[in-house]
This record gives sequence, C-alpha cells and structure tokens, in this order.
Amino acid sequence: MRICPPEFEALLTPAGRRLLAGRHPAVGALAEPGRRFIALAGMIDKGKAEHLRLLLERALGPHLSRLEAPIPPEIIPRMTLNYQERLPKTVRVSTAYLDRRRAPAYVAAEKIGLTAMLRSESFACFVERVAGAALRRRCGMQALGYGPGDYAGPHTDHHPQEPTARDGYIDCHLTLCGPGVARQWLVYEEGGHFCRLESVARLGGITVYRLPFWHYTTPLEAKPRREDEARRWVLLGTFLYRRVACASATART
Repeated sequence: MRICPPEFEALLTPAGRRLLAGRHPAVGALAEPGRRFIALAGMIDKGKAEHLRLLLERALGPHLSRLEAPIPPEIIPRMTLNYQERLPKTVRVSTAYLDRRRAPAYVAAEKIGLTAMLRSESFACFVERVAGAALRRRCGMQALGYGPGDYAGPHTDHHPQEPTARDGYIDCHLTLCGPGVARQWLVYEEGGHFCRLESVARLGGITVYRLPFWHYTTPLEAKPRREDEARRWVLLGTFLYRRVACASATART
C-alpha cells in the first residue's frame, strides 16, 4: 500500500460492510442508555490493516512528537486531608495532530491520503451507524503511537469550555498493532467503578466512545526482545453531533 484508499470502506471486511449498510447488531449500540463504549473486531481486513500500519511507520513515524504529562510532584506535599488526592490527566505517548495544516505530520498525512480517508463519507457513516445519531462530517483527526511503557491515565475527555463539545461527542479509534506488541488494555467505568477491561492490542481493531466518561489505557507491554517492533498506532476521528452544530449556529445569528 503506497497510499491510503480514498474511502474508509475499502478497508472493511464483509462484516464491516454490513455494519456500514446498517445490517449488523452493533448498529446504534452507543444510543443504548448507559452505554458509552464498544469494541469491534473483524471489521477491518487483516492484510490491509498490516499494509496501512507499514505505511504509517514509513511515512508518518518520523513526524511523531512526544507528549508527556507526568504526575505533578507537588500533589502529595500539598495534601492537607487524608484520601483527598486530585490527579490530573497523565500521559506518555507519541502523537501527530492532523488538523495543523503547516505541520510536517499533516503534510505527510496528506501525501499518503490519510487525511482524505479519515474525512471520507464512509468513515463518518460507519461511526454514525455505531453512534446511532447524526454526526457532523468534518471530524477532528489525530494519530497516536504507543510504544513500550506508553499509557494514558484516568480521564474523562470532557470539554466544558467548548460549546460544541460540552454536551458530548463521539470518538472512533482505529488500532494497528505491530508484531512486537504483547498487551495493552483499556479500562473503563461502569456503575461508578473501573470494572470493565478490553484488550486494545489488536491489528485492525475499532473502538468507539460516547464521551465524556471515565477510562484509561494501561502501559503498553512489548514481547521479549521485540521492543523495536512494539508500536500501537491509533488513528483517531472525533465527531460532533449534528444537532449541536445546528444549535450553536443558531445561537450566533
């Protein structure tokens, strides 16, 4: 694969195409009361997923930048009451923001057709099927590269200061794991407890989130002596609800 297909649909298996057509049990899954997350396997053709992973390694890998937000060291010394810890979001990962047109990562993503694929109608329609709600077609885009020990601490992805996102939105993650990845888990909240666990160490896995809600990603574990091949790529699309966009547009007039 020298470039990404212009339509996300080209990556799909027959099961993925059934979902896209609205004929799959996962259609409308995130519209169910209380449901915030779904992991979908068997949606992406394995061979095409591997070709896409190699393309990302070659074209986008050199343009990833490190994002590190460690635990603030002053948290413990400043505590005055027992059991009153307040932990901000912590993270260690490599990333490329694909909404910054002048950035080298954006130029590379444009050259290989990645941005076109993530903006394609079939990608938006696929996510819309799972969400069970009308979504705006212009999504936010980001690429993440988790290496050994990389993680994302407990967080909600809530954005109360952003009018179009403060009432919720949908994230879709396409995961492409290299052969050196042993394990990585998504832990998420249900009933007020971090009691749900899902493997994200997949090649061609899809996870869809109805945000905000509590979740975190455990440190990536590499297979013995294969650390150099242990990268988990995540292609992320963020979609606003169409009704929110209409409401904000009306408020400006």
